[in-house]
Amino acid sequence: MSRVEHATRSSRIGVVVIAATLALLAVAPFWADRQTLRLLAEMFAFVALASLWNLLAGYAGLVSVGQQAFVGLGGYILFALAILLDMHPIAAILIAGPIGALVAVPVATLIFRLRGAYFAIGTWVVAEVFRLLASQISVLGGGSGISLPASVVVAMAPTRQMREFEIYWLALGLTVVVLGAIIALLRSRHGLALTAIRDNELTAQSNGIDVTRIKLFVYVLTAFGTAMIGALIFLQKLRISPDTAFSVNDWTAFVIFITVIGGIGRVEGPIIGTIIFFALRQTLADLGSLYLLMMGAVAIVVMLWAPKGFWGLIAERFGWQALPLQRRLVLEKEMGAGS
Repeated sequence: MSRVEHATRSSRIGVVVIAATLALLAVAPFWADRQTLRLLAEMFAFVALASLWNLLAGYAGLVSVGQQAFVGLGGYILFALAILLDMHPIAAILIAGPIGALVAVPVATLIFRLRGAYFAIGTWVVAEVFRLLASQISVLGGGSGISLPASVVVAMAPTRQMREFEIYWLALGLTVVVLGAIIALLRSRHGLALTAIRDNELTAQSNGIDVTRIKLFVYVLTAFGTAMIGALIFLQKLRISPDTAFSVNDWTAFVIFITVIGGIGRVEGPIIGTIIFFALRQTLADLGSLYLLMMGAVAIVVMLWAPKGFWGLIAERFGWQALPLQRRLVLEKEMGAGS
């Protein structure tokens, strides 16, 4: 007899460390100052965006440079529902996800006809179309953008401190949900198919995996999560404009940087990458334009020295995994020996 195990000693330790970290972060409003809370909420948003892009590119092989389309779409859905329909911002965030998924279906029908670099360019073109369309919506500020009315902001909570706590917990909660959904997917039968596609798409297809269907599912799921995170981001900012909402630099270039230096094709990679990215940003931000040049240099060095990212290098060298995702077959003899 035999059975499949996911957990290893390192993953059990990793789960305990992650659980302790989440418990500490959950009570951060009681020990952190306002600036720290805003920074942590921003980090959570980037962890979620990078994790979704990692699922899309690192597992499904869909290298998109246009995910800002769904970030901006989520932001504009939030503003439209809150301003035009007087909807509570948190309810608008929850609705942004399904709308993003619905929009992703016709978009996928179009861009899935493209392959490789053409697919990447196609996603960027779609994002630019979204930006141009947003600039024509005069009721939402047109090209100059619009701010959330004070009445909408006050409806969240009576005091500024409570609003900041609410946004912080919402950011943490959404990030945990996104990561939990990705882990559940990767542990499922579809996750096994995604792992096979990541390792060798041609072999996966020859073994009966419907690669196109799996990729479409992942693309729509990613759009769902990205739109929700986009709505959250612009709830934090309280203002939106086409250029900021659909910025390829802020919502795609930085996300790709985070995923690459952390470790593409590994769930832990975006978390490690986000920590490194924000450490570099906080350290180098005062250098002006040199900041971006140095970030680029770091990315080049990592890609040459550790092509699979920092976590990929650690995992290969020490055999560590922070989450129980790896499948291994345990034979009866092994089970008896370990008992």
